[in-house]
Amino acid sequence: MTLQETASAFDNIDLLASQVVEGFITGLHRSPFHGFSVEFAEHKIYNKGESTRHIDWKLFGRTDKLFVKRYEEETNLRCHLVLDTSASMFYPEGSLSKINFGVIASAVLANLMKKQRDAFGLTLFDEQIQLQTEVRSSSAHYRLILNKLQEALQMKPTLTKTNVANTLNTIAEQIHRRSLVVVFSDMFDDINDNDVLFDALQHLKFRKHEVILFHITDGNSELDFNFENRPYKFVDNETGEELKLYPEDVKIDYLKQMNAYRAALKLKCQQYRIDFAEADTRKDFAQILMPFLVKRQKMM
Repeated sequence: MTLQETASAFDNIDLLASQVVEGFITGLHRSPFHGFSVEFAEHKIYNKGESTRHIDWKLFGRTDKLFVKRYEEETNLRCHLVLDTSASMFYPEGSLSKINFGVIASAVLANLMKKQRDAFGLTLFDEQIQLQTEVRSSSAHYRLILNKLQEALQMKPTLTKTNVANTLNTIAEQIHRRSLVVVFSDMFDDINDNDVLFDALQHLKFRKHEVILFHITDGNSELDFNFENRPYKFVDNETGEELKLYPEDVKIDYLKQMNAYRAALKLKCQQYRIDFAEADTRKDFAQILMPFLVKRQKMM
């Protein structure tokens, strides 16, 4: 399911996230991932006196015997969802913006983790951290996360810059148990000072955390710079600076700098054993779910 297909359903993030996850899991069971445990490890015979909380009533209806779902652990994984809410994330205007993609992607992973009984928390940041929740696995906590994500959808863009480095350094210092850190950002930090950002990524790995960096972009315009060759007014969402020009006059230089930055970012992630994934807002959410599941399986 793509962001465009979900654009009319932003008022019910829970339903939307559930539909994406259920559809994906159905696809998994038709793929080489068949057998992946998305909820419990196995069944065991129900013994009199045990809690009836986890009795599988559907299985009882088929077998006329009582079985209990036995979970591997009450909480298998601790995950921090880190979402960039800076001004550049509100491009392009409307329902297909990067912030909308990041919100839905975060909700989808939270929904999946709730099903797997994993613990998860949410961090929202721009120039500084604006929200940082606890890491829990309860249904009440899941609803809190969805409410905060819904609020992020209603935010009005202001001239706020991205400070990924500061956020990652703060998280690295605050997390005391090995965790999975999932970052959603367009990574439009200070590209003239890459070392600061790369040091922050290394800091997370030094603290023994696993990291997935989802680089959210509108691939057509931001990566490929596909614009008609007519006059445009380009506006920097984070500074308000405006430029009037023909796209063809700057396309070669733009692509050269953008490709060099992405290549450097990918190389550093590879060196630090950080999973780097392109997240194109025009593609479906499998590009988010599959890297997450692969990483989760490696950590189990």
